[in-house]
Amino acid sequence: MRKSAKFLLVQHQPLTMQNPSSNTANIEWRNGQPFACDFQDVYFSTDNGLLETDYVFLQGNDLATRWLDANLQTFNIAETGFGTGLNFLCAAKTWLESAPQNATLHFISVEKYPLSTHDISTALNLWLQLKPVSEPFLAQYESLLSSVNTISLYDDRVRLTLLIGDATERLSKTNDKIDSWFLDGFAPAKNPDMWQAALFQQMARLSKTSTTFATFTSAGDVRRGLINAGFEVSKRAGFGKKREMLTGKFLGNNDEA
Repeated sequence: MRKSAKFLLVQHQPLTMQNPSSNTANIEWRNGQPFACDFQDVYFSTDNGLLETDYVFLQGNDLATRWLDANLQTFNIAETGFGTGLNFLCAAKTWLESAPQNATLHFISVEKYPLSTHDISTALNLWLQLKPVSEPFLAQYESLLSSVNTISLYDDRVRLTLLIGDATERLSKTNDKIDSWFLDGFAPAKNPDMWQAALFQQMARLSKTSTTFATFTSAGDVRRGLINAGFEVSKRAGFGKKREMLTGKFLGNNDEA
């Protein structure tokens, strides 16, 4: 991979990540891994966060197969809960290794409480295999703004739009049609404000026929909310200690003519 990265900023209200403000994540480190104090939850599996991301989100959306399409030009992923950026970086690395050279991955993620520069750097240092994508990303992370941020990596083969704020509110201002959803964030029992019908309705609005989703949770409220929003929902074995997870696709028809 060529280490080429450029950083584009929109909006003009700096959120200084080197000096965390009140809306950055309140975390502590437990056995070398970040723990969210306000939500009493982990950011990723304590067994193996990297394998969890691959199993739940990449395999859950069948991305490795879908990205082999030689005619692929753009692919849009939307995520709830950017966290440490692990899902984004895993997706970016896989995309660069498998997708057509002239295709672009657009990864849209929402995060209400971004990690400080120090904390996100410490977390990502756990995975040396991600350095080809994590280093150019981290080089500009401290310049995050308070609302909308766009990072372009590898001559725009990978583009991250990082939205700071409430997931439902931020997605309501987005019009990009999504190919796959990464429903992450803290567990529904720990963060019920995010896992609401309004979020699933925004997902439906932004989805195309056969847009897929994957999530680590199998909570009944989440399953029913997705079904009510027009998604076909299936259970599959969860990762690690998780008994089950959910995957599925959108059954509606929002495709543009």
